[in-house]
Order: sequence, then C-alpha cells, then structure tokens
Amino acid sequence: MSNGSGTGPCGACKFLRRKCVKGCIFAPYFDSEQGMAHFAAVHKVFGASNASKLLLTIPPNKRLETVVTLCYEALARVRDPVYGCVGHIFSLQQQAVTLQAELAYVQARISTLQHHHHLPMPPPTPSQAEVAAACCSNLSPSVCTTMDPSIDITDLCNVLDQQLDNSM
Repeated sequence: MSNGSGTGPCGACKFLRRKCVKGCIFAPYFDSEQGMAHFAAVHKVFGASNASKLLLTIPPNKRLETVVTLCYEALARVRDPVYGCVGHIFSLQQQAVTLQAELAYVQARISTLQHHHHLPMPPPTPSQAEVAAACCSNLSPSVCTTMDPSIDITDLCNVLDQQLDNSM
C-alpha cells in the first residue's frame, strides 16, 4: 500500500491515473495489485468523490469495515444492478427455506417408516424440533406437498418405500 512513499500509487490512484500523495484516504485500503479492481467497482457505483467523502466522515478505526462493505456492495451492484447484495441475500433465504422443507420431508418419511416397523423413535433433538417449527411457520401446507425434493431425497424415499413394501 502506497501513500507516496515511492512504491507506486495505490490501487485507487492507479485507477484514477493520478499521483498518490502522502495521506491518500484510499491508500491503506486499496493496494496497487488487487485494489485497482475493487476500486473500479466502488468508483462505478458510488464515485470516487463520494467514497472519499464517506471515508473522511468515518472514524479511522471503522474505515476498514466501511471499505469492505463498500467493495462488497459495489461488486454485487456490478453483477446485479437492480438488486445488488439484496438479491444474494434473498437467494440465500430461499435456499434456507427449501432446505428446511426438505429436512422436514425426510424427517416425516423416517417417522412414517419407524411407525410402520414399530421401531422406537429416538427423541428429537432441540435443533430438529426448531427446524421443523421454523419450516411449518415459514411455509404453507401447499408448498410442502407440492415441493419437488432434490434427487438425493427422492432416491432415499424410493429405497425406503421399497423396504417398507417388502416388509409388509
């Protein structure tokens, strides 16, 4: 990271094609190698002047977190100009709901098989009960019944169904 000490400009100044002066607000956060690509995204989304003004208003001990956040949001906005990082968060939330539904489905199938074979059911751990409760509270019954489980779960259930049919 350079701030005019002779090792070359920081990534931000290199991108802006200007001399990196001593005390450059960007130098501690945008190194000359990888910093240029990150600063390019920050510049495209927020602008160099706005980023500089923002960093000057933040206490020095919080600036690194601010730069990391700016870079993350800028890179997300470059990839998805409409939703930015919110689109990624939404995608992760949908994935969590789907996985909770799949877990509840598998637990129900296991419970059914254990009931048919009159096997003692192990007591559910608190995490299983919490996941099942979360699944039931977040999904309507129609979602659980029309859910298309992943191929691994389908294969598992087919094997379990065959075992159940063979034992009866």
